[in-house]
Amino acid sequence: MVCVCVPGPMRAVAVLLLVGLTWVLASSILGGDSSSVVKHFFSGTNEEPTAEPKPRRYKCGLSAPCPQKHLAFRLVSGAANVIGPKICLEDKMLVSSVKNNVGRGLNIALVNGVSGELLDTKSFDMWAGDVTDLLKYLRPLHEGTLVFVASFDDPATKMNDEARRLFEELGSTAVKELTFRDSWVFVGAKGIENKSPFEQRMKNSKSSNKYEGWPESLEMDGCIPLRAPLEN
Repeated sequence: MVCVCVPGPMRAVAVLLLVGLTWVLASSILGGDSSSVVKHFFSGTNEEPTAEPKPRRYKCGLSAPCPQKHLAFRLVSGAANVIGPKICLEDKMLVSSVKNNVGRGLNIALVNGVSGELLDTKSFDMWAGDVTDLLKYLRPLHEGTLVFVASFDDPATKMNDEARRLFEELGSTAVKELTFRDSWVFVGAKGIENKSPFEQRMKNSKSSNKYEGWPESLEMDGCIPLRAPLEN
């Protein structure tokens, strides 16, 4: 009988090759990356997976940053009569349930259109309140004041002709048709020359309401240019 003897070193190489090929085959069957397995096997290095970069976050959750001398904002109307509205400006929450300054009806934030400084926030009950309070609030606004509005529950039952006219002067086009339990978000300004591009209205309709008796909540964001200071 003839015995073919393989030297010790060659036997070790053969065993390593057999193990490596078995590893590659198993990886391929299980859906792995065979090329990376081969690289790992022969190099003996452990490659750490590269972490995916986190998405950039911009003010008020916008998808892109605002240009210089612009204010980033986001408005969210209330959901039915359960979840309160939100008004965010320059990454600061001006109105929210967490701040405990929301109310049924119209939630309004007044902002200096030149500096971006918050002037005031207030809510007006448009179901059982007195519309006179709203009129007294809107009549004396100064030129350039920004007006942010987010509805909650019912924004229109107590709305009269003068209130609608005052909002129209701020740039609203939807307020003239605003009715019981509509959802409404709006940004206007005292002394605006054209109609505001920042306005959404969702009509209360049994056929399309998301909630029982209320339409879905509205969400609107964007960038508002600061007003140049008035010349003396």
